[in-house]
Amino acid sequence: MATGSAGGEGSVGAKVLWNETQRRFETEDKKAYLEYVLRDGGKVMDILHTFVPSSKRGLGLASHLCVAAFNHAKSHSLSVIPSCSYVSDTFLPRNPSWNSFVYSEEPKSSM
Repeated sequence: MATGSAGGEGSVGAKVLWNETQRRFETEDKKAYLEYVLRDGGKVMDILHTFVPSSKRGLGLASHLCVAAFNHAKSHSLSVIPSCSYVSDTFLPRNPSWNSFVYSEEPKSSM
């Protein structure tokens, strides 16, 4: 299990852990997490769900989880499918620098 600290504007310095066996990124207490599956032979990370309990909302934890997942994708040369509505509707519009990692099904030129 790898650890990392994800930063974000106006949020607490939450420690996010990569739980490789359960395919998720989670806080140390495991109460907030981001779940994903790998697709296309392990080259694409499909982020399915982000959860933060009501007692911890408003602290920027969902953003921390997303940053950890996108940093992981970046360091492992993965594309990301933002199936989770939080990622597609909130995180990416607020953090457009990560859009370059979003998976595209456009066919590659055969030239």
